[in-house]
Amino acid sequence: MKTVVIVLVALVVLIVVHQVFFDTPPVTNPDPSGERIICFGDSLTFGTGAGSNESYPSRLGSLIGREVINAGVAGDTTAEALKRLDRDVLSHDPRIVLITLGGNDLMGDVPCDEAFANLNAIVRRIHQRGALVVVGGINVPLFDRGFDDAYKDLQRSTGCLLIPNILKGLIGKNNLMSDRIHPNGDGYAIMARRFQKEIEPYL
Repeated sequence: MKTVVIVLVALVVLIVVHQVFFDTPPVTNPDPSGERIICFGDSLTFGTGAGSNESYPSRLGSLIGREVINAGVAGDTTAEALKRLDRDVLSHDPRIVLITLGGNDLMGDVPCDEAFANLNAIVRRIHQRGALVVVGGINVPLFDRGFDDAYKDLQRSTGCLLIPNILKGLIGKNNLMSDRIHPNGDGYAIMARRFQKEIEPYL
């Protein structure tokens, strides 16, 4: 009897661990409605540090052979992006929306809960239009303030797709960065390929 109890406890622990660390939530709007692919975000979307035809939205459009709208505004916080969501995203019949937001909140000491309340609202409003959402997360070692876990919580709570660290392997590489936080054209090309990989099954 004791052995059976131990086995049952072990199974429960394994199930809980698997659900916490390995299960991903169902994707919201896997068969999206709408027509347009929109990149919505801050300077990482706008393309700061590279030419206009070298931003990741421009590179992505070339990769997939479709028009991609660049709705990036350098310096945008999640609060500022939320204010322009209707004008720059929802009014354009979105099918797939790619988001890079949170970096300016992180650097500007905006509380994590406040930033992700805004980001959650953005994702949910886009989902309500029937569009698929992909979020490119930001992970800054030693200066995270809980943002890394908050991106993962956002994925679990909304069903958006998540690239946990869109700048992985870029920061600190002089051949891929124009400054400490912005890629150059080659860096944006890597970002574009990462987003392409996520959206390819939904095009």
